[in-house]
Parts: sequence; structure tokens; C-alpha cells
Amino acid sequence: MIRVVLADDEDLIRGALAALLALEPDLEVVAQCSNGVEALEAVRLHRPDIAVLDLEMPELDGVEAAKRLTGEIPIVLVTRHARPGVLKRALAAGIRGFVPKTTPATKLAAILRDVQAGGRYIDPEIAATALTGDACPLTDRELELLRHTLKGGTIAGIAAEVHLAQGTVRNYLSAAMTKLDVATRHEAARRAWQEGWI
Repeated sequence: MIRVVLADDEDLIRGALAALLALEPDLEVVAQCSNGVEALEAVRLHRPDIAVLDLEMPELDGVEAAKRLTGEIPIVLVTRHARPGVLKRALAAGIRGFVPKTTPATKLAAILRDVQAGGRYIDPEIAATALTGDACPLTDRELELLRHTLKGGTIAGIAAEVHLAQGTVRNYLSAAMTKLDVATRHEAARRAWQEGWI
């Protein structure tokens, strides 16, 4: 029996997917979670064979949760929107599978079996999109500060959270705006999100 932790912030999707996977004779969903933090706790509590994480969840998204679980269990990410840079980030985080939410349940079950046995699966459409996406020109620090900006952080709030002076935060964000040829830090954060860099 392959034991699965399933995380998705949309209750209907999560419940439907759990019910469909439960129809498979060799799959058992041992925990359902609505965010990345719950997924980490469930993996550590239940010690499943594999985790299926939604890419976009509150608290910790699927990529950030996968980073924290690297080496513990195989991770398959599911997504509705495959932005170009997301696959690169996900692979760097150690994910073993990347599938769109449009994948039929029987195919997802087969992918889970294969990934749990040591294989990998990347949806061909997502892979093609990732290969044609722009390379990220931003530094890790610029991406970190744009992530905080995307969440609505003020300069003062971001500076306090990342332990930098406000002027230093402004300089990093200004550099990111210049590289992306946009007028505001909010535009820079949106562009970085659209590209899948954050």
C-alpha cells in the first residue's frame, strides 16, 4: 500500500482527489491538508510514502514545502497555472513529479506509483513552457524581497523581517525594477510571479 499525504487549499479539489485516489487498490490517503505548514506536519506525523502538494497554497507554497521535505519522501506538485520559472524552482527544490490539475485521476495514480518507485514525471506541456521561458536576471536576495512585496509588505516591514536597513531594501528593489524595466516594486513583484521566479 502506498501511503499519500495530500495538500491543496481548495477543499472541493482536495476532497475529490482524495476520493478518486481512494478508489485505487494500492493507494491510501493518510492525511489531507489545506496549506504547506499542515503538509509538513502531516508528513512528519504519518511518515507517508509520497506527498502530493498543490503549487499555490497559503503559508508555504508547494515549492517551499518541498524544499523542507527534500530527502524525506518523494514529492509530486500539482498546479493549475504552470508559469515558466516554476518548474525550474520546483526541480531545484527536489520535486520528483510535476503535473497539471487537468491530469485524469487514473493517470495521476500511475504517476504516483512510478515516482514512489524512484521514477520522475514532468508533464510535457509544462516542460515545453519552462524551456521557452526567460532566464531569471534577479539575484536570490532580490527575489526574496519581491516575494515579501508580493505579499503586501511595506519597505519598513520587509526590512524588519529580513534584518536589513530600509535603504538597503530600497536599493535591492530598485535594482530589480531596473532589470525588469518596470516603474514600481509592485510591478516587479507581479512580473517575477508571472514568470514563476517567485
